[in-house]
Amino acid sequence: MTNRNLLFVLSDDMETLDITGPMTVFEWANRLSESGRARPAYRLRTASPGGRSVTASGGLVVVAQAALAEEPPPDTVVIPCASIDPDVVDWLKDHASEIRRVVAVYGGVFTLAAAGLLDGRRTVTHWRLAPAMTTCFPSVRGDSEPVYAGDGRVWTSAGMTSGIDVALDLVEADHGPDLALEVARQLVVFLRRTHNQGQISTQLRLAAAGRGGLRRILEWIVDHPGAELTVETLASRAALSPRQFTRAFTAETGLSPGRYVAQVRLQAACRRLVECPQDSLETVARSTGFSSAEVMRRAFRRAHGITPSAYRKSNRRPAG
Repeated sequence: MTNRNLLFVLSDDMETLDITGPMTVFEWANRLSESGRARPAYRLRTASPGGRSVTASGGLVVVAQAALAEEPPPDTVVIPCASIDPDVVDWLKDHASEIRRVVAVYGGVFTLAAAGLLDGRRTVTHWRLAPAMTTCFPSVRGDSEPVYAGDGRVWTSAGMTSGIDVALDLVEADHGPDLALEVARQLVVFLRRTHNQGQISTQLRLAAAGRGGLRRILEWIVDHPGAELTVETLASRAALSPRQFTRAFTAETGLSPGRYVAQVRLQAACRRLVECPQDSLETVARSTGFSSAEVMRRAFRRAHGITPSAYRKSNRRPAG
C-alpha cells in the first residue's frame, strides 16, 4: 500500500465541515490500514499562507502546521478555501504540474478556476455558488446538479457532506473498495453517494412542498415507486386536470412530474439494491417502477455512470 502525502490548504471563513469531513475520512483510512504496516496510508498536512492560524465557520480557530510557500508539492492537495487568496493561486500555478491530484471542496472551486485548472473541465459547484461561478468564470463548465465529479486529475465537489463522498471515492481509488467501505461504516455514512447523485434529494424536495394536497401526492409517490405514476393518474389523485397538476407540481418542486418520479424510482432502487442483497436485479427493477432490469441498468448508467450491480457491490453491507 503506497503512502500518499495529502495537503489541506486552510483559509479564513472556510466551512468547518469542508476540512474536517474529508480529513476524517483519510484519518480513518490510516487507522484501519495500520495493522502490519510501517507507514500509514496517508500523510496528512495542513498549511496556510504565511503559516497563520485561520478562523473557520462558527468561529473555530484552526492552527496550520506549515506555511504554504514552504510546502513541497504533495501527491494530493485539497482546497476548501472560502475565498480566492492570491498566494494560494500562485502556489497552485507554480506547482500544479507536480501534483498528481487536485481536489476542491465547496468554495475551493473558485481558487482552482483562478489558477486556470478548471478550463475545459467538468466542474461541480454547490447550487448556491453556481450563479457566481458563471459570472466570475464564464469559461468554466459549472454543474450544480451532482455532488462531485472527477475530470482527469482534478476533482470538484459541492462541499459540506459531499466532501466526505469525494474523499471516500479517493480512498477507494487509492486502496480499493474494501477499505473505503470500512471507513464509511466507521463514519456511520448511511449510503455512499456516487458522483452523479443529485445534490437535492427527492425527500428534500418533498419537505419543501408547501401545498397540503400536493405534499400528500409527493409522499405517495415516495411510498409507492412501483405503482402507476403517470401524470394522468397523479392528477386524478390530486383532483386536478393533468395540465393544472403539471403546472402546480413543477412550481412547487422545480421538477416536472416525470422527472420527479424518475428520481424517486432511482433512489428507491439504490436503497433496495443495498438493503435487499438477496433480491435479483429484475426483482429490484419491478418493485421500484422500472419495466425491466435493462431499463434500470440504462437509468443507472445515465445517472451514476455505473451499473446496478456495480452500485450494489460498492455499497454492500458486510455480514455481521
